[in-house]
Amino acid sequence: MDLIVNFFRTIQDAGAVVMLPIIITIFGMIFRLSFAKAFRSGLTVAIGFAGINLVINLLKGSLGSASQAMVKNWGIKLDILDVGWGSIAAVTWGSPIIAILIFAILAVNILLLVLNRTDTLDVDIWNYHHMAIVGIMVYFVTHNMWLALLSTIVMAVITFKLSDWTAPLVEKFFGLPGVSLPTVSALSSVIIAAPLNAIIDRIPGLNKIDFSLKDAQKYLGIFGEPMMIGLFLGGIIGFLAKYPVADIMRIAVEMAAVLVLIPKMISLFAEGLMPISEAAQKFTQEKFKGKKLLIGLDAAVIVGNSSVITTSLVVIPLTIVLATLLPGNRVLPFADLAVVAFRIAMVVAIARGNLFRSILIGLVVMSAVLYGGTITSPVLTELAASVGLDVGGGGLITSFAATSLTVSFLVFEAFIHNPIIWVPVLLIVIGAVWFYIEKVKKFRNFEENKNVA
Repeated sequence: MDLIVNFFRTIQDAGAVVMLPIIITIFGMIFRLSFAKAFRSGLTVAIGFAGINLVINLLKGSLGSASQAMVKNWGIKLDILDVGWGSIAAVTWGSPIIAILIFAILAVNILLLVLNRTDTLDVDIWNYHHMAIVGIMVYFVTHNMWLALLSTIVMAVITFKLSDWTAPLVEKFFGLPGVSLPTVSALSSVIIAAPLNAIIDRIPGLNKIDFSLKDAQKYLGIFGEPMMIGLFLGGIIGFLAKYPVADIMRIAVEMAAVLVLIPKMISLFAEGLMPISEAAQKFTQEKFKGKKLLIGLDAAVIVGNSSVITTSLVVIPLTIVLATLLPGNRVLPFADLAVVAFRIAMVVAIARGNLFRSILIGLVVMSAVLYGGTITSPVLTELAASVGLDVGGGGLITSFAATSLTVSFLVFEAFIHNPIIWVPVLLIVIGAVWFYIEKVKKFRNFEENKNVA
């Protein structure tokens, strides 16, 4: 038994780049692919994922330090430090109840699949900590294991349903068929972006503004290409960070590289996943009477989209400005500025690549993140200290993850404060998103059928 436990612990410690080919190979064989085809798909997916991570790490290294320099140069004085999602993940996995919550999330996913209440099979264990942290924080406040378990289950159900509803966007906008993204850090933005996009549709004048990355390429020629946009925006960020000229040029070229390389890595990722997706659809048609099965992956597979990166490069410095202007905000944007792309990726998809709308809605999303972080920071800081993680130097901490995310914030508040107020708010918001997405889906299906006819 110890040998088996140590084996799985070694695999887990090796990270997603090792777990992915193993998991994908296993699922491929379950769906009746040969070992050779399943392993090739798994390895191709892992290589694509590794490539995505390499480029994202380049983005984090360059953009993260430049963003922090901008914060310092602007003399922003806010007393809650954004310590980054990695620190919060460490708090989550260090909790004594994490094993129970992870098992509960997995059980909920399987149960929903059996009951035909979700199409998403979440194969990425790294998505689970986003759902589990809410239960951990509820337990820390209430000392009630049942409330912690129930809040985690609620998070899981909402996450899998949002994954189902947004899968058509993932397929049509990002070109990843048979995939859903049960990553709360990306999905949480949907409950703001979907209704806000619907509101903009009804505002005369505003609803006519449509500017995309393709428009930039059309009107600006070579200067509208992704690499040139990355070069330009990277140079601006380096300038605002007051870097030396050599460093400004370096970060500009690195941002240009990011916009060119990540789409290539994503295409490799999709290439590896396609045989698994096709085999899964064939398998479910035979065994589940045509039930569609979506492979749930991390949102890292979409953040490299050119429109997402371009929007992020604009939203990041504006988020720093927001932090100084929003009344009542106390969060100092810092470590998680480099992963803003995860928070606005689905915003870009909902806006269908409209750069103007993506930036406008993205700023509303980031405002909500700042306020959520401000309100829940005291609990998160105490929780971090309780598991031996003192990352705030004695001050308050937060991140652009955990209960700063709007869905997580609403569920957390519903379970620790006033359920009479927050549960109806949560249900109304989720219901509104469901109504909007179903309406858009029906309209687009009608348009496609009309065009075919």
